[in-house]
Amino acid sequence: MSNPPTAFKLARVARPEVERPLALVTIDNGADHSKPTVFGRPAFESLAAVLTALESDEWAALVITGKPYFFSAGADLEEFSVRATAELAREGSRTGHELFGRIRALPYPTVAAINGACLGGGVELALHCDTRTISTAVRHFACPECFLGIVPGWGGTQLVPRLVGPETAIEFIVDNSMRQNRMLNGAQAHELGFADRLLEPPEFVDESLTFATELRQNSAESPISSEAGDSPQRAPVSDILARARARLDDAVHGAAPAPYRALGLIEGALSGWSVEEGYRAEEDAIAELLPGPQAQASLYAFDLVERRAKKPLQLDAEPRRVASVGIVGAGLMATQLATLFLRRLELPLVIADVDEDALAAARQAIEAELTGLVAKGRYDEGKARFLASLVRTTTGRAEFAGCELVLEAVFEELEVKRQVFAELEAVVASDCVLATNTSALSVTAMAAELAQPERVVGMHFFNPVALLPLVEVVRGEQTDDATAATAFELATKLRKRPLLVKDAPAFVVNRVLTRLLSVVLAALERGNSIEETDEAILRLGLPMAPSVLLQMVGPRVALHVLETLHDAYPDRFPLSETLANYAEGREEIALAEDNPLSQDEILATALAAIAEEIQHVLAEGVVPAAAEVDTALILGAGFPFWLGGITKHLEQSRIWERMSS
Repeated sequence: MSNPPTAFKLARVARPEVERPLALVTIDNGADHSKPTVFGRPAFESLAAVLTALESDEWAALVITGKPYFFSAGADLEEFSVRATAELAREGSRTGHELFGRIRALPYPTVAAINGACLGGGVELALHCDTRTISTAVRHFACPECFLGIVPGWGGTQLVPRLVGPETAIEFIVDNSMRQNRMLNGAQAHELGFADRLLEPPEFVDESLTFATELRQNSAESPISSEAGDSPQRAPVSDILARARARLDDAVHGAAPAPYRALGLIEGALSGWSVEEGYRAEEDAIAELLPGPQAQASLYAFDLVERRAKKPLQLDAEPRRVASVGIVGAGLMATQLATLFLRRLELPLVIADVDEDALAAARQAIEAELTGLVAKGRYDEGKARFLASLVRTTTGRAEFAGCELVLEAVFEELEVKRQVFAELEAVVASDCVLATNTSALSVTAMAAELAQPERVVGMHFFNPVALLPLVEVVRGEQTDDATAATAFELATKLRKRPLLVKDAPAFVVNRVLTRLLSVVLAALERGNSIEETDEAILRLGLPMAPSVLLQMVGPRVALHVLETLHDAYPDRFPLSETLANYAEGREEIALAEDNPLSQDEILATALAAIAEEIQHVLAEGVVPAAAEVDTALILGAGFPFWLGGITKHLEQSRIWERMSS
């Protein structure tokens, strides 16, 4: 759904300290905070009209601010995503340069009063003002363009390094963007030199107007420069850029051109380009990158994650009330889940395990997490004590009697999980939801022997729980709407992204990843080295090498998933003696032949296998469309935006087409 058009609204503010009025411009779209202000054609037409009024000599100073909670989210991605030609992309970049450049050229003090979220083009607009104030309430201040397969195209690569120096500029424009789009808060932005004043929210606009008034009064004595001096450097710029390029090589292996292009633009800004020369270079970069495959895939992925994945679930039943929860298991994964449930839900929590030492360790880990949050200022000590008091541990089952939802996270063995559910069914109420965190086993089989199998549902979280937002909500054959809706709502309250999937072996993410792993294992058993297989797959720009992913998941878990898939699809998921060795703790590759593949062959085989498996997933109705597969891989496995999950890349490289034929 499109955002309402953004406008720049001009008001006159009289201040007794100056003869002329101050111009207060508010960026607004008439909607609440759920509809951010963005810059597209209507916004730029509005800004052009306002600038005509601002370029008269009747003003003392200018303050630009945003509607409540938002300064601006930058470019209208819906509009710019259809600018898929170099000519239109260049025009969009040039228009921004021309309009923002007119702000920079105004003959009186200009202040960007950053009151809320300020992203991309919003940051660039603010940089064209002489000075900036920022609210302590700001939580999102960033230039995320490289994350989206492009570069800042309205002056960011030229003005940021001039303002804060090369190291901070590279971290802000490139490093943060490539680290899953990290953002600064108001205090951090001020500390790094992006803003001149850090102000509290209640009187933010009024104090920003006062600041502008002071600038006007002082401007005759101390002319304002919009280019603050570079911060002192500990190393030559060439060394700083070389290290940044090396970090990029390690992270994306050349798969994403945008961050490399951004480094080149930053280097130009620091090597003597005029701002106007930098503008032209940005326009060239946008004209090349925006129509390119990585940017188009990134915009597709952005739409999946920010719109499609947030759509509410449409079912014929309301979710059940959950006021108390339980977790069976006290291992590493169960403890992560317990910590998440406690922090996000703030409800009574029962943790059960047969091992008293495991329970003690789980409680200790939870309390250590709470203590750490107190040290960071997230909680006060009273809040931490309250949350810790909500946790009860037990070796039995009776304590679950009052829970409305119990999640099991015990060993991945069907009979063990069936026994847990049978024991729970004997003590919980008839409407209590029984959830499983299984990574591959059948939810339907798990529920088959229960009196009420309709209340069993899968809730597959991904490790590390705190970082990966996906939850696969697995609907068994008999899972009813109320149970599915309850699991979906609970995941949302946990600030996760739930995805409803059909009960099938390994569901979506683990099924696709295991098919990829099977190709890697087969290459190893043909004589390829771990380094060769890792480097081949990393050419996609994935967040970690297959060997690292295997260690993170754990060889025993990976073997369990492979065996589950082999039982269902033996032709596509052959068993691996090498993986069995790893699961037993032996670093021994079971060499079947000495006929290694080239890295090109390994990657081509892996992509063809992934494409084939996704086609099977869709044919079986595990999810309704390829977009859900992409959403799952982005949110559950960290696949980069510039691949569009994976199916956009498969389409662009014609692999999908070849597989279909």
